[in-house]
Amino acid sequence: MRPTRLTLEKRVVPYSKHHVIKNGGITIMKKMFYTEMLLILCCIINMNIAWAADNLVILLDWFANPGHAPLFVAKTHGFFKAENLNVTLLGPADPADPPKLVAAGKADIAITYEPHLFEQVARGLPLVRMGTLIDKPLSCLAVLRNGPIYTITDLTHKRIGYSGGDVTHLTLKTMLERNHLTLHEVQPINVHYNLTQALLSKQVDAITGVMRTFEVIQLDLLGQPARIFLPEKNGIPTYSELIFVVNKTHQQDPRLPRFLSALKQAVMYLKKHPEETWNDFAKTHPELNNELNHKAWYASLPYFADDPASFNPSEWQRFGEFMQKNGLIKTLKPLEEYAIILNSRAN
Repeated sequence: MRPTRLTLEKRVVPYSKHHVIKNGGITIMKKMFYTEMLLILCCIINMNIAWAADNLVILLDWFANPGHAPLFVAKTHGFFKAENLNVTLLGPADPADPPKLVAAGKADIAITYEPHLFEQVARGLPLVRMGTLIDKPLSCLAVLRNGPIYTITDLTHKRIGYSGGDVTHLTLKTMLERNHLTLHEVQPINVHYNLTQALLSKQVDAITGVMRTFEVIQLDLLGQPARIFLPEKNGIPTYSELIFVVNKTHQQDPRLPRFLSALKQAVMYLKKHPEETWNDFAKTHPELNNELNHKAWYASLPYFADDPASFNPSEWQRFGEFMQKNGLIKTLKPLEEYAIILNSRAN
C-alpha cells in the first residue's frame, strides 16, 4: 500500500534562468529543452516498441504482500520467462490509481476488485476483466472474541469501524439487514485505514472490510483473537476479491494468454511448495519477513484461482444484479462489457 512510481531515466543538465546565453535569438536553454524533449520522445517510442513485444507492466492494488504470491512465484521461478515475458510489478501511490492508469494506457494490467470494476465501467473507464487472482471474497466483519458480541444481532447500538467506500457501506448494510438490523440501529464510524488499531483501542466495537487472511491473523498474533462474520454467509453474493483488468482496446493483446499460462503454472507450484516459495519471497522482500506475513502466505493459498483464465458468468451476473438493485450502478450492461474469457496458452 506504499507508492512505487514508474519513471523515465534521463540525463538532466542543471541550469538557471539567470545564466541564459543568447545565440541568434534562440537561447541555449531552449536548445536544451528541445533536445531533452526529443530524447524523451525517443525513450517513449523505444519503450512502447518493447512493451509491444515481451514486456508487461502490472500495477498491484496495494503494496507487495502474500495476496500477490502467484505473481512473485511466476517471476522468481521463471514461469514468466518461459513465456518470453519480462514482467514489472509496481505498487500504487493510491489504491484507486491502477485501473485509471491502465484506462489511460500508462500500464498494461492492473489488479482491482470485482465490485469496483462494475463501478469503474459505469463511470466510463474502458476496462475489462481478463483474469482472476483471488476468486473468493476475503473481506469480513470482525469483533474481539473475548467481547460481548457473538452474533451480528449483538451489534445493536454498537460502533462499527469502516474505511469508506460505497461497496463497504453496502456490504455492512446488507449483512445487518440479513440479521434484522438497519444502519440506523448501529453507529458506523469512518476510521479510514486504522481498522485494527480502532478495534484494539476500543474506539469501535467491530470493524468491517478487514481481510480474513491478514488483519484477522494480526489480531491473533497480538493476543486478541477475532470472531468473524463472512459477507457471503450474510446476504452478499459471492464475488472475486482480486481480478486483472486491461484496457478494452488491448483485449486481443497476444501477451495476455501467455501471462495467464505462466500464472496458472505459478499457482500450481505455489500450492505444492508453499514453504519454498515463501522463503524466496522473504529473501526478495526482507521488510516483509515476519510471522504475520508468513502466516498470511499460508492463509492465502486456498483463495488463489487454480486457473486464472476461468470465468463464472452466472456468479458475475448475480453480483452485477446485486449492485444494480442496491443503486451502486444504474444499469447492468451485458457481461462482455465487464469481462472477457481468454484461454491460457497451451503448454
